[in-house]
Amino acid sequence: MLGFLLRLLPFWVREPLLILVGSVFGVRIMYLAVQDGSWPAAGIGTVFLVFTAVRVRTVVRAFRARRNAAPVAPADGTATDAAAQPQPPSQAPAPVPAAPRPAPVAREKEPNAWGQAVAAVAVFAALGAALWLGELLPSEDTGAPRAATCASGEDEELPSAYAKTPGAATGEELCEALNRPDLAQLLGTPAETATVASGTSDTAPLTDGKVAQPEAEVRFDTYTVNVSATYNELSIAQYVKLMEFGQETDVRTLTVLGRPAVLASDHTMRIEFDLGSGGTGGPVEQGPLARTLSVAFDGKDRGGYYDITVWSESGTLPDDSALLDIAEKVLPAIPERAV
Repeated sequence: MLGFLLRLLPFWVREPLLILVGSVFGVRIMYLAVQDGSWPAAGIGTVFLVFTAVRVRTVVRAFRARRNAAPVAPADGTATDAAAQPQPPSQAPAPVPAAPRPAPVAREKEPNAWGQAVAAVAVFAALGAALWLGELLPSEDTGAPRAATCASGEDEELPSAYAKTPGAATGEELCEALNRPDLAQLLGTPAETATVASGTSDTAPLTDGKVAQPEAEVRFDTYTVNVSATYNELSIAQYVKLMEFGQETDVRTLTVLGRPAVLASDHTMRIEFDLGSGGTGGPVEQGPLARTLSVAFDGKDRGGYYDITVWSESGTLPDDSALLDIAEKVLPAIPERAV
């Protein structure tokens, strides 16, 4: 296709373009070949230079042919006037009617070879400059990392606990509610972008798979946020009494969105798995400190709650106001549990 288009171009446009392209590519490839010591690249560069030399020779011969071309004889100079021929003296010249003189044929103006060559080189230089400027100017794709998105859970088979709990949210729904564009700003790190976003539709531990407990997690460079929903009959008031016997610290009760809630701190757990030949894992270790906001499903606190947990590998935590802001934005976006 490219060869067909090149053949459509006039000679004085096509040949300068081929010479310019061949010389640029040939010199560039030969330079890289010498720099890298690559013989195949040197062979390719030689082919380009030989091709360019052939085209230069063709153009030179065409210029010489145009310069040495004989002028075209005028149209009225080919006929011989019979009256100009010498006549024998014994014969009287017969009167010859004057023939109408043909009008001179206007010669077709040939295109200027130098003008075509200069125009071709200028067009090629303009295209090269446009490509060069396109690389320098900023484009829509600035190379910034894209925020992680939640994976679709259409093919995920839900445990039987979800069928027994009408209106229970799935891990995908929690992930969609949590993975907000302004989540990093709510955490106090607006310049960060989510690197991981995931959701699972699982069941609560130690319940024999009878209590639905979906969860979602969004991870940033600084903080990780986890949201879970536990569809059991445990109220926030009962949960606070259990905290008195646990290891939770800095417990504070409050109201969020008109519902009972509690703030508490606890350490996460770190488990290491060895996937080598031995197949043994390391001991369970204490992870960084996490801050959790638990909010009841409804204002009457009839059982079930959401957990919003934030932690970081460095051990730093955002202010409690960040957890409250996240709860006020995320919880209304979660499908309501059927009462």
